[in-house]
Amino acid sequence: MGSLALSGVFMALLGIALAGVIAFANRRLYVFEDPRIEQVEELLPKSNCGACGTAGCRNFAEKVVAGEIQPAQCTVNAPSQIVVIAELLGVDTGSVEKRVARLACAGARHVAYLRARYAGHDSCRAAHVVSGGGKACAWGCLGLADCANVCTFDAIHMDAHGLPVVDADKCSACNDCVEVCPKGLFSLEPVSRKLWVACKNLADGDTAEKSCEVACTACGKCVMDSGPGVMKLENNLAVVDYARNEKTDRKAIERCPTGAIVWFDNPNFSIKGAEAKRILRQNELPVISA
Repeated sequence: MGSLALSGVFMALLGIALAGVIAFANRRLYVFEDPRIEQVEELLPKSNCGACGTAGCRNFAEKVVAGEIQPAQCTVNAPSQIVVIAELLGVDTGSVEKRVARLACAGARHVAYLRARYAGHDSCRAAHVVSGGGKACAWGCLGLADCANVCTFDAIHMDAHGLPVVDADKCSACNDCVEVCPKGLFSLEPVSRKLWVACKNLADGDTAEKSCEVACTACGKCVMDSGPGVMKLENNLAVVDYARNEKTDRKAIERCPTGAIVWFDNPNFSIKGAEAKRILRQNELPVISA
């Protein structure tokens, strides 16, 4: 037998041996994947928004099938789809309290002063790089709509005074607005949290009010009226201690002089207290000198 023929036989035997090794390894290393994972994934919105707390729709499907979470934890999915998933897996849909994006600022153009006018790329992040964006309040919303532009659920729009307004019915708590805001003004809150501080200004009271007419002045009235331990003052700002007080009372807003402390009668409508100043002005405030 010639050397060429021997080489051919050797290669054939080598191929058979390798095929056997691969077949053996495939059998020993095979990991079963529940076919229901694919079925559940097809029933999800495929937005991979992370609102459910997992690393995307595929990971959510794996956890639902494994029984680690409930179908209703996908707050973006249609209720009818959640029911279909539950019936497919033979489990309860579950219940998860709706969360919405809340803005810790009410400083629109007609109530908040400017120290300079920003002229540049139409983006909050770009403006923030240029000396903080030009607002007299260093913590205030810049109003250039990064949050509205990043929201794929059309849940945020800008009002007539350049302040973001969240549509709670459309909000999926996807966290995109939280991540994009350079001032860190958004947070995701359960709708049951009705008491809200619409401000993040950490300046002393007089300084805060000189830069924004609706800023928290740390007067402490809300702390006194809200009941023991419900609210406190931290770094010149009123804070609701939800970690210890899930139940709050609207009495906390009534004597707030600027209306920085608000109460959400429903997720789309906040109200101010009886003693909050009433601002009828519609025009933008001017630039103030340093």
